[in-house]
Amino acid sequence: MKNEFVLTLSCPERPGILHAVTSFLLGHGCDITEHQQFDDADNGIVFLRTSFATPDSEVTLDRLRDTFAPVATEFGMEWQLRNAALKPRVLVMVSKFDHCLADLLYRWRSNALDAEIVLVASNHPDLEPLVAAEGVPFEHIPVTADTKPQAEAQLLALVEEHHIDLVVLARYMQVLSDDLCKRLEGRAINIHHSFLPSFAGAKPYHQAHRRGVKLVGATAHYVTADLDEGPIIEQEIIRVDHRAGPDQLVTVGRDAERLALARAVNWHCQGRVLIHGNRTVVFS
Repeated sequence: MKNEFVLTLSCPERPGILHAVTSFLLGHGCDITEHQQFDDADNGIVFLRTSFATPDSEVTLDRLRDTFAPVATEFGMEWQLRNAALKPRVLVMVSKFDHCLADLLYRWRSNALDAEIVLVASNHPDLEPLVAAEGVPFEHIPVTADTKPQAEAQLLALVEEHHIDLVVLARYMQVLSDDLCKRLEGRAINIHHSFLPSFAGAKPYHQAHRRGVKLVGATAHYVTADLDEGPIIEQEIIRVDHRAGPDQLVTVGRDAERLALARAVNWHCQGRVLIHGNRTVVFS
């Protein structure tokens, strides 16, 4: 059996980066199984994702990290190296809409999601039966204006207790505080319809119907303190026409939300998303 790893990095562009990475892997007897690279000429930055494997059991993650550190320092790299066999641990947060949660649970159960859903938390108890049927623990964390700080503290405690790598807001209808957004920076993904900011507020699909929209979409992005404006990971659009009423737009929109969120979660968990400022590089 082979040990499989994923290396992701970004650094200022200069000659020798790829040579340094491949020479390092060759020196450890590693075989590159996938390599993707993007040279951002406008900003002079190189982004790289390399998957590699080795049959040598002595080539461990700790050993690779220790020996790659000097290479990373030489080139000023921001980097991550992880064991591809270890699936990130995910906490899904949800309110009353179940379509994104049900889709993620189905993909997880059918091994189509490169993540381990270890917990679902909600500010409502409605979806506990759905979650229990999948054998996943469910935490009900009520939220009011007065109890929001305590609720967020409880959430962070669950993140620590269950060693959560990624928090997924699968139509969680609560605005996270600026402090919580900062605590979860780079490891929390949200999904929303892509009408924002055009049709903000209540019943966006009814607003869209009145305007005669022809494209329904959804955006999956990292959570930041700027509401719904974090780095975009994935977007999905579906064409509609004049025959689609508000209810049909809602149905189509939910399909778009499911697809965009599932891709974003998978790509993040596979180490395919590199954040640069308010943008992302996605090696899909």
